[in-house]
Amino acid sequence: MKYIIILIDGMADYRIAELGNRTPLQYAKTPAMDNIAGNSEMGTVRTIPEGMAPGSDVANLTVLGYDPGKYHAGRSPLEAASLGIDLSENDVVFRCNLITLSGEDNYADKVMLDHSAGDISTGESAILIEYIGSRIGTEKIKFYPGVSYRHIIVWEGGTGGNILTPPHDIPGKKISAFLPAGPDSGVLLDMMTKSGSLLNEHIINKKRIKRGLNPANSIWIWGEGKKIALDSFYEKYKLRGSIISAVDLLKGIGILAGLEPVEVKGATGTMQTNFGGKADAAINELRSGKDFVYLHLEATDECSHHGNTGDKVRSIEIIDSKVIGPIKEALDKQGTRYRMMILPDHYTPISVRTHTSEPVPFMIYDSTVRTDGRHRKFDEFSAKESGLYFQEGHRLADHFFKKES
Repeated sequence: MKYIIILIDGMADYRIAELGNRTPLQYAKTPAMDNIAGNSEMGTVRTIPEGMAPGSDVANLTVLGYDPGKYHAGRSPLEAASLGIDLSENDVVFRCNLITLSGEDNYADKVMLDHSAGDISTGESAILIEYIGSRIGTEKIKFYPGVSYRHIIVWEGGTGGNILTPPHDIPGKKISAFLPAGPDSGVLLDMMTKSGSLLNEHIINKKRIKRGLNPANSIWIWGEGKKIALDSFYEKYKLRGSIISAVDLLKGIGILAGLEPVEVKGATGTMQTNFGGKADAAINELRSGKDFVYLHLEATDECSHHGNTGDKVRSIEIIDSKVIGPIKEALDKQGTRYRMMILPDHYTPISVRTHTSEPVPFMIYDSTVRTDGRHRKFDEFSAKESGLYFQEGHRLADHFFKKES
């Protein structure tokens, strides 16, 4: 038996008036998912335990079968693992976004215009982060470039325990109420403030403005964490697996769990990602002997953060046609026995443009089983109406991999 999880980041949403009071998933044309729905098990799962922030770090640990209450130690150490950063027990790690702020003179008066600086390219952002690191980094505080707007800071001997806000939680809001607080907040805020004056004068940003693109005119520090260790995925489920994602966070989770990260040319985490290449990579991993593939798709979440309903619908439709359909067709054609689970990690409603904590829908298709065919479409409400619900979200993985207690 082969296993594949297709994780469509932030796909779950609320009803939207302009879509005829339907969610993007209900509204989108999804013939591949509709075809699967008729012979699938549906339900809902709480991927964000009560009292925990609704981040992709928490949710994806849950989906992979790791109880966040036991394993979660912050988002940034997971991303650091993806970048090959060797952390010590004395290190405090932070996520560092390149962002776009409004132009007020006083830093605290600025408004969060764009948490991703216009989805800045990896090449441009690497130059900017290395520049910032050379100017405001220290012997103890190091900057590491990642993918697109997502980067890492490691502070050797940092105190930790700071109160930090994800930038995608405050679109369009004045930042004064969301600046760092806590033991290290003075140093963190000083770096953020200095980055603004440095980045405003950089040639890359001047060129971006001329091209009509959002400049990366500040860093934003958040996602504090400490070194983390995960139990081996293979020891948990006796399955050898791979992870496919353009996002460092997901790669880091995979690496720490012992899953093999697969690089896909042109994978960006946006609507411009290489969807077909990701599908091909998943198929090839299963053909080449892997038992399990975790395929993560980020575009829907990014569309939600930008408040773009049309692009979110289009992203779902592209994923249906270029990822889900081709994977099912390939596995059916080669006669593989397989189980496929499709779900989001969390809600990212267009109306709020950030993550929320309610249980998400899931759909499990088993090529060897025929169900009653009562489901005609996979969406938030069909899944809830099934009555199947996992309160302890990490138990869903046991159910999917048929490791029942």
